[in-house]
Amino acid sequence: MKLLTRKVVGLTGDGAAAEAMRQIDPDVVAAYPITPQTEIVEKFAEYVAGGLVNTEFICVESEHSAISACCGSSAAGARTVTATSSQGLALMHEMLYIAAANRLPIVMINVNRALSAPLNIHNDQSDTFGSRDAGWIQLYCENVQEVYDTTIQGIRIAEHPEVQLPVMVCLDGFILSHSMERLELLSDAEVKDFIGAFRPRTNLLDFDKPITLGAAAMPEYYFEHRFAQSYALDRALERVVAVDQEFGAKFARSYGVVEAYRMDDAELAVVTLGSLAGTTKFVVDRFREEGVKAGSLKIKLFRPFPIEAVAAALKNVKAAAVLEKAISPGAPGPALFSDVLGALYHQGVKASLISYVAGLGGRDVPPKSITRIYNHLQQIAETGRIGRILNYLDLRGWQ
Repeated sequence: MKLLTRKVVGLTGDGAAAEAMRQIDPDVVAAYPITPQTEIVEKFAEYVAGGLVNTEFICVESEHSAISACCGSSAAGARTVTATSSQGLALMHEMLYIAAANRLPIVMINVNRALSAPLNIHNDQSDTFGSRDAGWIQLYCENVQEVYDTTIQGIRIAEHPEVQLPVMVCLDGFILSHSMERLELLSDAEVKDFIGAFRPRTNLLDFDKPITLGAAAMPEYYFEHRFAQSYALDRALERVVAVDQEFGAKFARSYGVVEAYRMDDAELAVVTLGSLAGTTKFVVDRFREEGVKAGSLKIKLFRPFPIEAVAAALKNVKAAAVLEKAISPGAPGPALFSDVLGALYHQGVKASLISYVAGLGGRDVPPKSITRIYNHLQQIAETGRIGRILNYLDLRGWQ
């Protein structure tokens, strides 16, 4: 097999997303700037102004207008991409449900940022966790390379005839969006060949085949519509796997729906998603050097949740912690913890599971903080006593 020479550059997460968008060359991009996503929109606007893409770039007055314009363009048969963050995603909330229910294959890049109040522009994942039930596919990225690759994969996933659902590509604000890393680019031709031409399932402008979108549904029919949408999202998991495997076969990079790190014989595990996965792997290696059977599990695909893959990875551990950058006031634990717990119960896996909240509002989560989690897991494995299910990592000087 002939090995291709790849172009290697240094780009931030925002820059990587914008470069992937340039190579995709969508028909329409409607977006509104918001920190720390702004650089994506700014850079892509430069591509438009310089004639490097054929995209119709729509400058709107708000994020709600952005997603509304995207719904219209996608319904009219245009390949559509947008980007946002935090309060912008919250302002889109009404239209997120409409985009998914109407089966519109929009790709959105969301730069994760804390929600107000108090006002905070730094990273946590509260914004996308708050949209988890809107019916969008959600994919989380660990590093800049993954941002680039996942954006390209997102187009293929969203537009697949068996999926036809919007996709959210999530990256941690500032930690990835503004950090420069080594990035291996594909050629423009490779990207074009991989995503293929857009062939919309329906088109509002096709007058020979008229369709209705946005109709009212009484109780006799609404249930069926929602169930069909949920069923489609469940089936999308197979297509996410297939697209990732094809990407890996062609370009020697793939990610799976979960990544089990040193989990073959692990007795202790930390489950996380996004950029925290890298720090957690570093801590795992330290514990392994000391003879402790530690491992970690990165959740790449949050919606639809990969129940079987998560349960299979954790079936032999004695104790596990779910570490996430979000909080669910009044709940036993945040969303990822609840989903992991449900997956284990669904698959009949018995493991001591606890929840850790960390990094809210951009609070640093250094290796020594994650080390405390593994020390706690060792105590649980030895005593069998969990104590508090929900723990807050960054309080009382735990850093």
